[in-house]
Amino acid sequence: MTLVYKIVAEAEWRAAEQKGVFDGSAVDRADGFIHFSSDEQAAETAARHFAGQEGLLLVAIDADALGEKLKWEPSRGGALFPHLYGALAPAAVRWTRPLPLGADGKHVFGTLGE
Repeated sequence: MTLVYKIVAEAEWRAAEQKGVFDGSAVDRADGFIHFSSDEQAAETAARHFAGQEGLLLVAIDADALGEKLKWEPSRGGALFPHLYGALAPAAVRWTRPLPLGADGKHVFGTLGE
């Protein structure tokens, strides 16, 4: 199984859980797809787009469960990033966990994977 990751504000994710579907953050909706990262890209994504932010969750998603709505497209320097063209169904989520800031001000990911 291939996992992709979404970094999201906990309050936003909890609201999506109540609704039963995640339609994406404001940036996702503006871009027309939900931004994900691979395990190799997640820390850089956090540093670039969520620097210093607290109250975040890391959500692991089964990429295979997303089917053809998941596209790997060029982004930073030509690297392929996973983008979901559609809403994220809860059934595809493998786990969620807090994404705290470490003493150095960077987010602490721990071990990614199943």
